[in-house]
Amino acid sequence: MRLKLLATVAVIGLMSGAAPAFAGMAEAEKWINDEFQPSVLSKDEQMKEMEWFVKAAEPYSGMEINVLSEGVPTHEYESKVLTKAFEEITGIKVNHQILGEGEVVQAVQTQMQTNRNLYDAYVNDSDLIGTHSRLQLAVNLTDWMAGEAKEVTNPGLDLDDFMGISFTTGPDGDVYQLPDQQFANLYWFRKDWFDREDLQKQFKEKYGYDLGVPVNWSAYEDIAEFFSEDVKEIDGVRIYGHMDYGKRAPDLGWRMTDAWLSMAGTGSQGEPNGRPIDEWGIRMEKDSCNPSGASVSRGGETNGPASVYAIRKWDEWLRKYAPPGAADYDFYQSLPALSQGNVAQQIFWYTAFLADMVKPKSEGNNTVDDEGTPLWRAAPSPHGPYWKDGQKIGYQDVGSWTILKSTPTDRAKAAWLYAQFVVSKTVDVRKSHVGLTFIRDSSIRHESFTERAPKLGGVVEFYRSPDRVRWSPTGINVPDYPKLAQLWWQNIGDVNSGTFTPQEAMDRLAEQMEQVMARMQAADERAEVYGGCGPRLNEPKDPSEWLGKPDGPKAKLDNEKPQGETIAYDDLIKRWQ
Repeated sequence: MRLKLLATVAVIGLMSGAAPAFAGMAEAEKWINDEFQPSVLSKDEQMKEMEWFVKAAEPYSGMEINVLSEGVPTHEYESKVLTKAFEEITGIKVNHQILGEGEVVQAVQTQMQTNRNLYDAYVNDSDLIGTHSRLQLAVNLTDWMAGEAKEVTNPGLDLDDFMGISFTTGPDGDVYQLPDQQFANLYWFRKDWFDREDLQKQFKEKYGYDLGVPVNWSAYEDIAEFFSEDVKEIDGVRIYGHMDYGKRAPDLGWRMTDAWLSMAGTGSQGEPNGRPIDEWGIRMEKDSCNPSGASVSRGGETNGPASVYAIRKWDEWLRKYAPPGAADYDFYQSLPALSQGNVAQQIFWYTAFLADMVKPKSEGNNTVDDEGTPLWRAAPSPHGPYWKDGQKIGYQDVGSWTILKSTPTDRAKAAWLYAQFVVSKTVDVRKSHVGLTFIRDSSIRHESFTERAPKLGGVVEFYRSPDRVRWSPTGINVPDYPKLAQLWWQNIGDVNSGTFTPQEAMDRLAEQMEQVMARMQAADERAEVYGGCGPRLNEPKDPSEWLGKPDGPKAKLDNEKPQGETIAYDDLIKRWQ
């Protein structure tokens, strides 16, 4: 009789349109049992977190929202799997669209410029933190969580657990973006080849030092030459000592702004980004929020000797040591090409594609053995001759949930619930195993990754090490990322085509960036468009007044190829541990 009564009540509730209490809890339990394992939370704790989402989502149940991100494995999982879970648990339907990174940045820029709500939330790189904190067109999440969105902010969000939260924090100390996926640019090499005694002996006889993980660019260049010109072939396959890309496309610009210049030595000492000069070569004094120039004549370093050296080596190595056709590859073609198994090393490998590099041999990955254990390893990228200890050592991308103020409040709150759901502790360990783009300290330290670490080529060890914070995204010296980033690929593309020399291209790039910053300065002085933190360009001076001076751009070195230096991989791992 009691069961019949409960059934009747449920039917009446459904007929009247009233949502029964905790309508999504049965679905939550199903997803927790079937998909969201392992987790740092117990199943009871997961259910408690999902109960909060069910309650918080009640006012928005039945709503349909639109979000946008770029195409990496993590976002594919969110788009195909987590949207379904979220809808079944909360009643909110999410159209999670995937586009190329350039198209995502363009959509963000268009919505900011037009004030039209194109998407309810974006996974937008934290490279734009300088833009969002200045323009104030993105929701200030610190204020949002404490105020208007308090009732839809997960009490278990735990911001301190996010490894990249400092990168999504503006100079005002407020958080503007919530990390969703994170990856670093590391050095990648075929450890099985490097460990061969015959190749070690041959290398040492020619170069006078051990074949190992290169500490500097001199060693990287020697190793590239050795495998391309001396070894040439392994197991009947023509091999090469270097991999990169050069297609004239937006991702060629990111190739350079993602700390390539900094690795060579552009910029000042300081972490997470150099001050007063950052890795783009943009100058902003340590006690200021106003960028003051990019060219050497204004105290910047975009066209300084270190930057020109960096571009020259990129072009030279691409032509001399990379597989045929690499100069015409784009970002998305270059990285999976490593799985063909014909490249000895890559100085600049995005761990966002780790999932592709651990696929089994049956799926065409020739860089793992028959048991699926990687034949390769990841390590810190080497640095160029202009680099000094204490400088930024490499790039780390933090794709982060960003909500623009032009989004209607109810849609923004529903999107904020989805953003928190896909990064929640209930979900994150499982999502991390699928996408391998780690955002939470608790997830990377979960015992399941201790077990899986030997199959991930050193990436787990990297993210558990204190070194991880030394890799960082574009910082706050860049006043408007979308406006300035688009200048890079066009100028670097002219180097690849042979139209300009590296010096000519970087001179033109610095000039064009300052033209854009001058327009920003005028707008900010008229109406504080950038909150008073827009550019304030220095008057140009003779470059000799800046070059080699304290806190100035570095002067040209007499010797840009010092002795090569390497380290044994096992010693490096011990340091990380």
